[in-house]
Amino acid sequence: MSGLPLNRRGLLRIGLLGGALLATSGLAASLSGCSRELAAANFSLLRPSDLPLLRRLIPVLLTGAVAAPDAPAVVEGTLSSLDRNLQQLSPALAAQVLQLFDLLSLPLTRGPLTGIWGSWDASSDQAMQDFLQRWQNAPLALLRQGHAVLLQLVLMAWYGRPEAWAHCGYPGPPTV
Repeated sequence: MSGLPLNRRGLLRIGLLGGALLATSGLAASLSGCSRELAAANFSLLRPSDLPLLRRLIPVLLTGAVAAPDAPAVVEGTLSSLDRNLQQLSPALAAQVLQLFDLLSLPLTRGPLTGIWGSWDASSDQAMQDFLQRWQNAPLALLRQGHAVLLQLVLMAWYGRPEAWAHCGYPGPPTV
């Protein structure tokens, strides 16, 4: 945390920056209609605007855990599991996750927050890793929490699937 002023003025700046960021993203999402977007086909909560981010993020987070030829099927299966997991969250928590996806889907907020100025589809693996690293080590707790949410959602969705168990040596739950 060197370089981050830990005095009252520094904390006020961070608070104002975070508040302005949330207000801007909320306003932009409400004006663009992202918050009212219906679920994508074959999903209960995930919306069409969420899918490009997640389809690009999942292979990067699962690097080394999935063989390249299996990646498309793994991504779609993980998306299905992630959607089911989101349905099991409280409505308030699911809404917060969808707000995070809104923040990452809007070009106005995506570029400054992630460093990815183009579409998610066009971003390289290195750009995605840089974005994740930037958020993991961000001075703003909000970005660190966003990183943790993305990581945990994807990993829980993948490792909750039977096809992931063999890779990590888990034989599966015992039969009762």
